[in-house]
Amino acid sequence: MSFATLPDLILEPLVKSALMEDLGSYGDVTTRAVIPDDVTYSARLCAREEAVVSGMQVAALAFRLVDANLRVNTLVADGAACQPGDVLMEIEGKAASILMGERVALNFAGRLTGIATLTAAMVAETRGTEARITCTRKTTPGLRMVEKLAVLHGGGFNHRYSLSDAILIKDNHIAAAGGIRAVLDATKANASHMMAVEIEVDTLDQLREVLEVGGASVVLLDNMTPDQLREAVQINAGRLALEASGNVKRDTVAAIAATGVDYISSGALTHSARTVDLGLDF
Repeated sequence: MSFATLPDLILEPLVKSALMEDLGSYGDVTTRAVIPDDVTYSARLCAREEAVVSGMQVAALAFRLVDANLRVNTLVADGAACQPGDVLMEIEGKAASILMGERVALNFAGRLTGIATLTAAMVAETRGTEARITCTRKTTPGLRMVEKLAVLHGGGFNHRYSLSDAILIKDNHIAAAGGIRAVLDATKANASHMMAVEIEVDTLDQLREVLEVGGASVVLLDNMTPDQLREAVQINAGRLALEASGNVKRDTVAAIAATGVDYISSGALTHSARTVDLGLDF
């Protein structure tokens, strides 16, 4: 199975910014004071707990940006499972360079592995249904690119990346535009034919109105109970894609998936994932 990657060229500005934040204005003064420049070492990035791995590409890039002469060998790929004690990556070369890249590499890898692991757990809860688990825009500012990549590594899917990717009409848009009919008519008049349109509804009557007016291809069913979601699926009768959203967590997602909705979006994948314990052993 192949897993999602991005060109290092795209990831490099993000990783370089994190390294500059950590190195400050004068570099790693501790390492420079106590580690001779000619000392070489072999380090291992290890898992301390069971997880689904993400962030290996980013961690490897962090080490290489510190020192292009470091030899980085990834042993467990992004998207693969790991167990406590597994060696995920080996890094060989100047000890000073390894130490300078250590914290940034671990910060990214632990955070992203946590997202992939939570995503995989939620995907597992939907087995036997057609529902797809997707993330949202509730990401850490500046880290959306890699956090959404981690969702893919966990077996989930990405929602829109930014405000410019698709038209998603939320409740505040509906209120400001004057109602569902008004907002959908405006969308028909102004949107490109290449732009997907999704609209959020809070009630089943709003769903019926969306189906009557037309102009959307996806309906977001916001904060509905499983019973309401099942009724929405019956009312829709396969005409539009249905997405359930609102307070979706690991202990609620199975019941939501069983209703027959097509997509389940969860901000928890990125805003509530626990950082997985990884370590760099010399």
